[in-house]
Amino acid sequence: MGDVGEVYHACYRRLVVQLYAFTTDLAEAHDAVQEAFVRAVARPRGFSGIDNPEAWLRTVALNVARRRWRRRRLLDVLLLRERPLHDDVHQPDSDTRTDLTDALDAIPRSYREVIVLHYYADLSVDEIAAALGVPAGTVKSRLSRGRAALAARLNGYEVSRA
Repeated sequence: MGDVGEVYHACYRRLVVQLYAFTTDLAEAHDAVQEAFVRAVARPRGFSGIDNPEAWLRTVALNVARRRWRRRRLLDVLLLRERPLHDDVHQPDSDTRTDLTDALDAIPRSYREVIVLHYYADLSVDEIAAALGVPAGTVKSRLSRGRAALAARLNGYEVSRA
């Protein structure tokens, strides 16, 4: 899998699903994955020299989503200084969202990251640590705390340690 088009057809949907679980926003997931592919196309040699293009794309897309969150948070702080916040955005009814999506959305982002990468992207603790740039012990701790946070929000569900 070296050609960008070939990788796109093989991985795009899977990456969007993973980013959607991470961001809980389908449009944001598509945007982040598309931005990752744009960056791949902009590379002079495409994916040559990259052992695992899908992992590279996932890392880039996660970083894009994180950067957007930081910018959005900073913008929110700046806007709140200027005027009071009004709830002009219509939130979908809770019935339209799944229990798991709600629970993922409610836990801290650092927990959501490792849960999504472990369960949706099927990455090992070491692979997650490398992707996020944190020690493996931190990943294990976040997985444990994230599972506990999900279990507390998913009444009647048992969260697997797999």
